[in-house]
Amino acid sequence: MAFLWFIILGAVAGWLAGLIMKGGGFGLIGNIIIGIVGGVVGGWVFGLLGIMADGSLVGSLITAVVGAVVLLFIVGLFKK
Repeated sequence: MAFLWFIILGAVAGWLAGLIMKGGGFGLIGNIIIGIVGGVVGGWVFGLLGIMADGSLVGSLITAVVGAVVLLFIVGLFKK
């Protein structure tokens, strides 16, 4: 069951990051991948800053969205 929440959280985080960064999503699979990688990036960035998520669903979602936005920003720099 935890794996299902992991996938759903990744999809929502990727979709939200897509809305924030370019005004749209990337399709279901793209959103899941961006959200999952964003969760890793967000955890790393928050760890560097000394910020710890409380482990709740909302904290995990915020971490994943922030990480996904950072990821999309960096990809956008190389894409241009």
